[in-house]
Amino acid sequence: MSYRILLVDDEPDILEFVSYTLRGAGYEVFTANDGQEALQRARECRPHLILLDRMMPVMDGAATCRALREDPQLKETVIFFLSALGEEQQQIEGFDAGADGYLTKPISMKLLTSRVQAILKRVQKQTPAQPQTSALTIDASRHTVTIRGEELTLPRKEFALLELLAGRPGELITREEIYEKIWGQEVVVGDRTIDVHIRKLRQKIGEEHIRTIKGVGYLFEN
Repeated sequence: MSYRILLVDDEPDILEFVSYTLRGAGYEVFTANDGQEALQRARECRPHLILLDRMMPVMDGAATCRALREDPQLKETVIFFLSALGEEQQQIEGFDAGADGYLTKPISMKLLTSRVQAILKRVQKQTPAQPQTSALTIDASRHTVTIRGEELTLPRKEFALLELLAGRPGELITREEIYEKIWGQEVVVGDRTIDVHIRKLRQKIGEEHIRTIKGVGYLFEN
C-alpha cells in the first residue's frame, strides 16, 4: 500500500529535504507552504498522515489543525506536528488543537522515517470495535459517539482511547497499555499525552465516565 503524506512547512529547504527523504522511503508526498494551502491540498489528496509545522504565515499550525478536524472528510486523517516549538505547554496546545502526536525539530531523517513508518503501521492495523453503554454509544463505522442524545465527532486518538476504555467497562487499564494500544511502542510521546486526551474526553462526554486510578491508569464506568 502506498501511503500519502502531506508535509506542511513555510521553509522551502525543509520541504525539499524532508520530501526527498520520505519519497525515497516509498511514500507519496504532497507539500504545502501555509495553512490555507494545506487545507486545499488535504482535500485534494486525502493523505493518510499530515506533518504540520506550528509557525507559518496566513494560518498557523494550531489553527490549521483545528480546521482540518472540522472537515468531515479529513476527520480520520492522522495529524502530527513537526515543529521546533517543543516545550511541554506548546505540545499540550498542539494536542488541544486536535493533533494525534508531536515530533520536535531538529530531527534526523533516519529517525523521522522510522517514526513515520511506526505511525502508519498503527493506521494500517487499527480495527475498531463497537462497544456500547446505556448512556453512551460508539459507532465505529461512522466514527461518532452519541452521549445523552447528542452525536459527537472525535479526533482519531480521542476516539480510539474512548473505544479502548469503553470496550472494557469497570476494568483498570494501565497507562502503559494505553500507550501501547493507542500510540504504539515505536512512537515516542510526552508524559502528558494521555492526560491531555483524557481531559478532552471528559469535557465532551462528562466527568462521570472515566475514573483516574492515580499513578496507574484509568477505568470506564457506565
